[in-house]
Formats: sequence, C-alpha cells, structure tokens
Amino acid sequence: MLLQFQALLLAVCPALLIVAALKDATSYTIPNWISLALILAFFPAALAVGLPIGALGGHLAIGAAALVAGMAMFALGWIGGGDAKVFAAAALWLGWPAILPFILVTALAGGALAVGLLAMRSMMLRRYVASGPAWLSRLAEPGENVPYGVAICVGGLVALPGGDLVRLLAAGAPL
Repeated sequence: MLLQFQALLLAVCPALLIVAALKDATSYTIPNWISLALILAFFPAALAVGLPIGALGGHLAIGAAALVAGMAMFALGWIGGGDAKVFAAAALWLGWPAILPFILVTALAGGALAVGLLAMRSMMLRRYVASGPAWLSRLAEPGENVPYGVAICVGGLVALPGGDLVRLLAAGAPL
C-alpha cells in the first residue's frame, strides 16, 4: 500500500507537466497554479520516498538555479514567464544528475517543436490546418509564439525516471 501511495505522489509531476504542455499548446499560457502545485507536491513526494536532507538541499538549489536561468531566458524573450516557472518547478523534481538530460532533451524538443511549427506555418501546410480547431489554427499563424511548455514537458518526462525520487521509489531505500 505504501508503494502505491509513493507512486501516486510521484505521478503528480508527469501529470502536471502534461497539463502544462496542453495548456501552453492550446492557449499560449501556463497558469501559475500548475507551477505552484508542482512545487508543493514535491515536498510530500520527497518525504514519502525518503529523500535524504542533503539531497533535498541539492534539489532546492537546482530548482533555484533553474528559476534564475528561466528568468534570464524570459528577459531575453526566448521563453514566456509561465515556461520559466514550470521549467524551475520541473527542475526541482529532478535534482542532480537528471537535470542534465532534462536540459538537453528540452532544448532538442524545443528545436524540433520550432521546426515543426515553421513547417506548419508554411503556406503549403497552413491551409490544411485552418479547418482544424481554433487553437491549432493559431499555432499555424506565422509570427505566433512557440509554446515552449511542450518542450519542457518532453524534457521532464524523459528525465524524470533518472531522478532521485524515482530511483528511491524503485530501490525502496535511501540514496
């Protein structure tokens, strides 16, 4: 029963990342409640799997560093404010060394997303998208933003299994 409870707590992160990606793709916004829920859910999940206090400090430091990096990317106009916050909240869940694949996969997924949107926004493909739902037509509009929350979600989903929390759950013992 304890294992199922721990797994349920850990499932909050991927579920919220998926919600963030869907919200970003359909509305170009990621509500603050998603980032806040990710942050708040991290603590009971970490406690439930027995994350050592030293590792908890590392997770907090990585989350803070990711927030600073996200704020810098937002200031440069590379990503939106919601993207910066959900990036930091996801980084909090990952810790070291899972943050490295998270950053790499997020960057690669962002590049693939940008290329896909450029293709969808071309004159040849845009007419086919126009008959779809309004949010899809908006994605196909030239000059629109890139919903980078989708890339953050992909990076988080790929990196999460290598993070401390999932490893502790799988091992059933502290690091």
